[in-house]
Amino acid sequence: MIPEQIPYIAVILIAGIGIATLLLKKNIIKMIMGLAIIEGAANLFLVSLGYRIGGIAPIFTNAPDADMVLPTVQAMTLTNIVIGFATTALLLAFAMMIYRKYGSVEANNVRRLRE
Repeated sequence: MIPEQIPYIAVILIAGIGIATLLLKKNIIKMIMGLAIIEGAANLFLVSLGYRIGGIAPIFTNAPDADMVLPTVQAMTLTNIVIGFATTALLLAFAMMIYRKYGSVEANNVRRLRE
């Protein structure tokens, strides 16, 4: 296995765990956790795209002639972290409202109460 491929394999495994959690669990809180795991896999993917072996940070004005890591994906990762935090907070607020209204956070119980 090539060492450069290890982060991408980790992204696939982490995203698979998140998707499995999202699809197989019936607890709304656990489903939100699965979504947060998928967001973490997306962040790892973005960081892996911008990494360069032996790269330096692109903040120097007199940088030597060397490969630099990509600053665009670093900015996208930071943006994704902020958006993921806000999305998770909103979903948890919805879960609290569902619990207050229905007394349960199990998806099956909430669906039955709607019928």
